[in-house]
Amino acid sequence: MIDWYILAPAAFFAGMVDAVVGGGGLIQIPVLLSQFPQTAIPTLFGTNKVSSIAGTGAALWRYARSVRIPWTIVLPATAAALLGAWGGAALVAWLPRETMRPLVVVLMIAVAIYTFMKKDFGHRVTRAVTDGDRWKAALFGGVIGLYDGFFGPGTGSFLIFGFIRLFGMDFVQGSASAKVINFATNLSAIVFFASHGPILWQIGLVMAVCNLAGSYLGTHLALKHGAGFIRKAFLGVVIVLIVKQLADLAG
Repeated sequence: MIDWYILAPAAFFAGMVDAVVGGGGLIQIPVLLSQFPQTAIPTLFGTNKVSSIAGTGAALWRYARSVRIPWTIVLPATAAALLGAWGGAALVAWLPRETMRPLVVVLMIAVAIYTFMKKDFGHRVTRAVTDGDRWKAALFGGVIGLYDGFFGPGTGSFLIFGFIRLFGMDFVQGSASAKVINFATNLSAIVFFASHGPILWQIGLVMAVCNLAGSYLGTHLALKHGAGFIRKAFLGVVIVLIVKQLADLAG
């Protein structure tokens, strides 16, 4: 018996949060794990990506119609992120994932403190993108992709923070740009998981519809209320990520 009254709201809320600042996996993956405890982890991760990519694609489409996405740096960052993600997945064979957790906690705490203390951080675009930023974007995308393929939690938050800190974007533009990379890496992950085992397509597609609806609401709120709203949501998600990683370390 599938508990749709649990899965559907989880997918909707995940889509709403993911559309604004990322972090939808924090909601969907624990729910999938609790609902299907006997199912293989790769199958559930692949199912999560099927649901997530629908909301990410919808958010990207809406952002692209309203926000100027600097494609000259976003596309090199996306291509490098895809390569980095495959490299990160291969790295798992050499290093245990748990070696990353203490470092990630420190980085997230630093991101939260920096964003909280710097009140004007991400409230407006601070500079124009230059041709020299392409190589910096490719390096940034490669590093984030490597992290995403190897460990993963907080990838969306690190993307948004990096786009604002390194390239002078505001939170709206940073969130929109992050969706391009999120969509590409989600698609890559679906291909990877589908080739390594079954995916619960029926579950994933129904959740995708709910995720899509949540994404529509989340993007509407982000575009309506602007950078200040996204900044608050960003800090909230980062704090939740910090607490979760600390709990996992303690456990």
